[in-house]
Amino acid sequence: MQRITRIAFSPVLTIMESVVSSYILYARGWLNYYGIASMKNNIDDINGWLYHRIRMCIWKQWKKPRTKVRNLIKMGVPKELAIQAGNTRRGHWFATHTVAVNMAMTKERLINSGFYDLATAYQSVHVNY
Repeated sequence: MQRITRIAFSPVLTIMESVVSSYILYARGWLNYYGIASMKNNIDDINGWLYHRIRMCIWKQWKKPRTKVRNLIKMGVPKELAIQAGNTRRGHWFATHTVAVNMAMTKERLINSGFYDLATAYQSVHVNY
């Protein structure tokens, strides 16, 4: 878990591809090593934290409120909800807990854009043992 947080909190968060590729390499090796252990609940907790962290990094990259609102509307969020979420002055971590951000950046959408789902990878590794 410490290594995953170190990768996720690396200073190169502006280059998401490098963070995602290093995370995928580490997660695959970690899952293959610990695949025989029964740790479904731990995997779900780590997976939830990672998706929240990915949403926060994407939210942080959209620096201005206008960009946040525009991108949320492009992702299918209603205009009023997008304006409310995009103009929030709460922190990035809090903002990614909002309905608008979770509606825009669903788990399926993140997986389709290339992010690695630990839970499905764990299930495929764990079944083999």
